[in-house]
Amino acid sequence: MGIPRPEHPDPQLKRESWVNLNGEWEFEIDFCQEGKDKQFWLRDSLNDKIIVPFAPESELSGIGYKDFMDAVWYRRALDIPENFKGKRVILHFGAVDHKAYVYVNGALVGTHTGGYWPFQFDITDYLKSDGNYVTVLAEDDIRNGKYGAGKQSSRLYSHGCSYTRTTGIWQTVWMEAVDRLHVDFFRLTPVVEESELDIELNLSVAEDCKVTAEAYFAGKPAGKAEVKVSCGHTAFNLKLNELHLWDIGKGNLYDLKFIVEKDDKIVDVVDSYFGMRSVCLKDGKFYLNGRSVFGRFILDQGFYKDGIYTAPDVSRFDEDIRLAMDFGYNGARFHEKVFEPLAINAADRAGYMIWDEYPDWNVHMDDFTCLDEIIPDWLSEIRRDYNRPSIIGWCCLNETWDRGERKLRQDDRLLDIIYRVVKSQDNMRPVIDTSGNYHVVTDTFDIHWYEQNPDVFREKYKEADGIYVNHEDRQKYNGTPYWVSEYGGIKMPDDESGWGYGNAPKSREEFLQRYKGLTDVLLDDEKCWALCYTQLYDVEQEVNGLYRYDRTDKFTAEEKAFLKSVMTRKAAVED
Repeated sequence: MGIPRPEHPDPQLKRESWVNLNGEWEFEIDFCQEGKDKQFWLRDSLNDKIIVPFAPESELSGIGYKDFMDAVWYRRALDIPENFKGKRVILHFGAVDHKAYVYVNGALVGTHTGGYWPFQFDITDYLKSDGNYVTVLAEDDIRNGKYGAGKQSSRLYSHGCSYTRTTGIWQTVWMEAVDRLHVDFFRLTPVVEESELDIELNLSVAEDCKVTAEAYFAGKPAGKAEVKVSCGHTAFNLKLNELHLWDIGKGNLYDLKFIVEKDDKIVDVVDSYFGMRSVCLKDGKFYLNGRSVFGRFILDQGFYKDGIYTAPDVSRFDEDIRLAMDFGYNGARFHEKVFEPLAINAADRAGYMIWDEYPDWNVHMDDFTCLDEIIPDWLSEIRRDYNRPSIIGWCCLNETWDRGERKLRQDDRLLDIIYRVVKSQDNMRPVIDTSGNYHVVTDTFDIHWYEQNPDVFREKYKEADGIYVNHEDRQKYNGTPYWVSEYGGIKMPDDESGWGYGNAPKSREEFLQRYKGLTDVLLDDEKCWALCYTQLYDVEQEVNGLYRYDRTDKFTAEEKAFLKSVMTRKAAVED
C-alpha cells in the first residue's frame, strides 16, 4: 500500500526537502488516561496499528472505534534522509484534535492546543545518529465546553446535526529540512488598483541577507522584487507587469517563489502562490473586483463517509466544488470546521468563494474563560489562511445560543472582543460576529431561517420590506449589508431515513417547486446580497443534501438542470 494522502499538505509554503510521514503508526487508546503516569513515551511499542492521517473513529484508519477517547497515543520511527544532514529538521502536524504532546526519542519537544490548526517543532537537537522515533499523545474532551468542537457530537452517538467525532491526528504529518536562516512566515495582500502585491515577511533569525520574490503567471515571469534584510522582518511591494484577476470560475493564480541568500549563497527557497482580487461590502452589496456580485453559497460541512473529517484523497476537494458548481453555486460556507489547506487551495484554483468559519459549537459563550481558546485559535486561523484569495470573509462564530436549562445568555462582550480581534488581524475582508442570530457587532447582518412554505417565506419578507429579522427580542438590524446565510434544508420526499428541516415534500415535483419558491424570494430581494442553501450533501443522519453522503446523485439530469436554472438567474442586486 502506498502512502495515504502523499501530496504536500500546503502549497502556500512548500520546499523541496520534505518527507511525508503518513501511513502506518503504532497506536493505543488510553482508556484510563494513565499513559502519562506510566510514561508511554518511553515504551518500545504500542499495542495497535493505525493509518495516519485518518482519525481512529474513521474506517480508513483501520480502527473504526467511535466511543469517546479522552487520550490516544501514536508512535513511529523517524528515518532522517541523508540530505537533511547539516540542516534544521522541522516536524510538522497539519492538525491534531485537541491537545498534543510531542516526544522525540523519549524527550518532550513541545505541546500544542487547538484541534484545527498546524503546528511544528524544531527537533534537530533531539535526534540521534540512528534509531529515532516520535511519540504523540492527543487529549480530547469535547464535553468540557471550553473549546470548539464544531459538529462533533458531545453525546455518545450522532444526533440531529451533530456527527461522529474526530480524535487525534487527522491531517498530514511531515518533516522538512531548512537552513538556520529561512522564511518563517509571510502575508500577501493584493492591491489591484496598483497591480502589485504587498508582502510582509518574517525570517527565522535576524541576519543580513537578501530576499528575492519572483512572480509567474502561466509559467512566464510576471514580476520580481529584491530587498536587503537585517532585522528578520521586511515589508515590500512586488509590482506585476501584467494583471490577471482572480474571479468567479476563474482561479487565475500567480506562482510565487521566495529566495533567501546569505553571503551570495542560496539558503532557502519557498514556493507559494497568490491571487489578485478585491472584495468589499458597501451600499448593501458585495463587490468583487469592483462589480456587484450575488453570493450563491452552499453549506459545506467537510465530512466524508469513510474518513469523517479527513478526505480519502485530495481529488475529493475538487470534486465537491464541481458538484456545487453543477447546481449553479459560486461559493460555500465552510461550516463549523476549519478545512484542510488543500481544500481551500481547490477553491483558490476554481475561482470559488469561501466564507471561512470557526467551529465554535460546544463552547459556553456565557463564560469568559472561552477566550483562552478562541483568541489563540483565531490568530492561528488568520495566520494560516490570510493569503488565500478564495476566502472573502470570516465568520467568528455560528449560532451562539443560550445554554442549559437556566438559559445562560451569551455574553455580548465576548462577541465584541472576538470580532475586534479578527478585524484587527484582517481589515480587508468582512467579518461576521455570529452567523444567524444574536448579533452584537458585524460587517454584514445575516439570518438563518428554515421556513418551508414559500408563500409564508415571501409574505414575511414583503412585510419586512426585504429585511426580515428573526430573534427580534435579541437583535436589531444595524443597516449593514443583509443576507440569508442558511435556508432550505429540504428533505427528499423518498428518503425515509434521517431528517431535514420541516415537513418533507410529498413528491419530487413539490421539492423542485419549494426550492424554486424559497430561492426566488431571496433572488428578488433588492436588499439581499447573498444566500446560502443547506446543504451540499447529506451528513450521516441529516439527509437534506443535494447529494447523498457518498456524493452520488439524488436528482436526474433534467431535475439538476432545473435547479441550476433557478439558482443562476440574475439576482436583483447584481450588475
